[in-house]
Amino acid sequence: METTEWERAVAALWADETVDDQQRIDRMRGLADAAQHPAIGAFELGGACDSGGREAEADVHYAAATAAGLPDVDPTRAAQMVVQHASTLRNLGRTDEAIAMLDDAPEHPATGTAPRVFLALALHSAGRHDEALRVAIEAVEPTLPRYNRSVRAYAAALTEH
Repeated sequence: METTEWERAVAALWADETVDDQQRIDRMRGLADAAQHPAIGAFELGGACDSGGREAEADVHYAAATAAGLPDVDPTRAAQMVVQHASTLRNLGRTDEAIAMLDDAPEHPATGTAPRVFLALALHSAGRHDEALRVAIEAVEPTLPRYNRSVRAYAAALTEH
């Protein structure tokens, strides 16, 4: 299958609201096998498992995508995978790993401030509530039309001791 055709098939599968989670996973497995690179196939299959509530399986596929060199093959998908994999790790109770992954998340237009938002969720899950709120506020602050200085000061005060 040609790359453009494959990308269209993957996008169509994600957009198809008539398929259930298991059907999406099964169909994505076939597309992953036909991917132009194993890292890209593993990423997409991980995402299908992830969205289908099969986090442990998603973790395996995300790790395989990383091992197969996804950051070098497709930086956009790699940036997305950091968010998705860290969220999966958080859902699996592996919050320290999720926090470390999100702390090191690269800035990328495909993810915007999502890594910071998911970091806030992971920090909250780890019981680090003040730090979680600070990170969430700092992620939103640049989008505010005013009050930025005050918001930054309040956010910083959350973790000053």
